[in-house]
Amino acid sequence: MRPSVLKLLNPDIIVEMLEMAYRLEDWDKVLNTAGILYSYAQCIYEERQYHKATGHPVPLMDMQRPLVYYFGFSHLMRGFAYQKQQKYDDAREMIYRYAELGWIEDLGVEGEAIAEEFRGLARANLYAVEILSGKTGLLEEYCCFLQDHPEELLPGLGTILQAAVDYRLDVDDLLHTFAEQSAGFGDYEDAGNLLHYFSYCYHLALYHKRAGRIQEALDWMMQSLRLAHQSRHDGNFKRCLALFEALWEGVTDEQAGEYHELVQKCLGQMV
Repeated sequence: MRPSVLKLLNPDIIVEMLEMAYRLEDWDKVLNTAGILYSYAQCIYEERQYHKATGHPVPLMDMQRPLVYYFGFSHLMRGFAYQKQQKYDDAREMIYRYAELGWIEDLGVEGEAIAEEFRGLARANLYAVEILSGKTGLLEEYCCFLQDHPEELLPGLGTILQAAVDYRLDVDDLLHTFAEQSAGFGDYEDAGNLLHYFSYCYHLALYHKRAGRIQEALDWMMQSLRLAHQSRHDGNFKRCLALFEALWEGVTDEQAGEYHELVQKCLGQMV
């Protein structure tokens, strides 16, 4: 995209578009939109550096946050998209990029704080990528990290459960360790945490299914269905339906009643 066009863009609207694509799990759109945001940030930064070098006043741009945020957020979202696509090498490269944003000149106090925040996110997300890519020996170290950073516990346990399903790990003791904290996950209401909570519930259902705990698997799959319905995410809802049907022989009358009630509610909304 040409610099003259890039400068006309509103970066905060691009951020909103990225957040929407993330919630819909449209990873190709996330990658494309994040690339546009990065190009915008790079264009504005180069223009500022040129004006400084030539002694001209740096032009003001209409943006709600310091420029470093848009650099970091574009890398962060691309990293998430690559992780979800299981392109772990690409995800790791993005993490390294937003782990160190100190190369940006004239950050200022607010910019330094934002760069430090991205540095913290990079540490948490690198653990996730390494474990999902098969380095399960880091689980104990990751659990210590989660104990020290409880704000990362919900996505962190989702990551651990996904790895447990993928690599056939027994994480019962680990789940017991965090049982008290995880009991409050259902209280979250914001869209980002609801997406993390769905992943946690869905992978917990798969984990119990693999262990032969069918009733627990069905209970958590029912919770996953509710969350998918609440967020109006058709793709996740269909995934849950398929797994629930595969477990149907173990369904109790109560679970069957809840299931049919929810499906009927969804069909009623479609009419």
